[in-house]
Amino acid sequence: MSERAAPFHCPYCGDEDLRPHEAGHGAWECAACNRAFQLRFLGLLSRGISGGTDGRRNGGPDDPS
Repeated sequence: MSERAAPFHCPYCGDEDLRPHEAGHGAWECAACNRAFQLRFLGLLSRGISGGTDGRRNGGPDDPS
């Protein structure tokens, strides 16, 4: 089994100086802005990712439905 991918940037300040946080799996701390955050997979969306004829995914900000 492979390890999960690490985030590349802090979601708050955008800095790349991230380290694993002691809170456990999926928890990271940013040395630049001194924030800790956690990433987790919520699940698959029921609408799927079927694309329209223009290549956009359904349910996005430009979806008229």
